[in-house]
Amino acid sequence: MQELDIASVIEHTNLSPVVTANDIAQLAAEASTYRFYGICVPPFWVKFAKRELGPATVSLVSVVGFPMGYQMTETKLDEAKRAMDNGADEIDWVWNTSAFKTGLPWTKVELAKAGKLVHGQHKTLKVIIEASCLSDDGIVLACKVCRDAGADFVKTSTGFVGSGATVEQVRLIRKSLPGTVGIKASGGIKNLAQARQMLDAGATRIGTSSGVEIVKEKK
Repeated sequence: MQELDIASVIEHTNLSPVVTANDIAQLAAEASTYRFYGICVPPFWVKFAKRELGPATVSLVSVVGFPMGYQMTETKLDEAKRAMDNGADEIDWVWNTSAFKTGLPWTKVELAKAGKLVHGQHKTLKVIIEASCLSDDGIVLACKVCRDAGADFVKTSTGFVGSGATVEQVRLIRKSLPGTVGIKASGGIKNLAQARQMLDAGATRIGTSSGVEIVKEKK
């Protein structure tokens, strides 16, 4: 795989609880330099990140419902709207694992509301299912819910809970989704070999805080 191909699927990330303006500025600069697909930043920093990116063709991604997803749906919808109003191109929505594992239908209702809002602004919706908290059967069912609700991507994990992405999870997610729905592998991807394994398993995006190291390793 060529260097540009690796860079073009990386969402360069810093969701640290202590991220600073300097960190966000560095993310934006590195994304432009290394031609990453995008950067993923906390909601508070979306407007600043948009200014830092300037005219660069880098997608701006932010998160909703971090890190557990069990906020009220109305709160999450407001968070998503504010992020998009501030310049976010894509929303990584942490779904309500608590409701899903309890068997409540609200999980799908929430995602349908999210899809209506996000797609209404012609943005991209990625749903974080926190795969490490689910059984294989749970992952398959989660993918069905995301597909039926109109998600553009299923994302493996926040990186804050459990083990992060695994190759086995990505393979199972790929088998459980139509080809029109992408997969973002995220959590614990630190080097080129791991990134390649995720892509070979079916991932179409890589969320990582080690994007620069991965590209330099390829060189």
